[in-house]
Amino acid sequence: MADNPDVRVGTAEREQALSALSRHFSDGRLTLPEFDERSAVVASANTRGQLDSVFTDLPSPSLNPSASAPLDRRESTPPAHTDEYDGADGWDWRKTAIAVTPIVALILFFVVPVPHSWLFFLLIPLVGALLAGGNRSRRRDR
Repeated sequence: MADNPDVRVGTAEREQALSALSRHFSDGRLTLPEFDERSAVVASANTRGQLDSVFTDLPSPSLNPSASAPLDRRESTPPAHTDEYDGADGWDWRKTAIAVTPIVALILFFVVPVPHSWLFFLLIPLVGALLAGGNRSRRRDR
């Protein structure tokens, strides 16, 4: 019954066809205008024959040469240890300070009654430059 081209298709079949079409596009088998044209046909398809007509000149998914084997984690090496983290648990106080700085600047803007309180927002790039841009000589020696 699935071989009958007059069988009506539903949303699930159209979504599968669109994902297969996207794979062909990402593999470089289709140009952007071809992909757009075929996507419109798939989106408006009512029967199996209309969906199949989109894939007549494309290889079947089983012949996909770009498919790679899954990563074997037993053979991969762990990432090299860097001096980026201070603690053994991987927590880096610099990143936390950079993330908290906009909140602190906003609180200071509303709480501290000084003229030109907008200058507190200059803390954000200043803290970022001091903490993230820090000691570059250490990175050059690696």
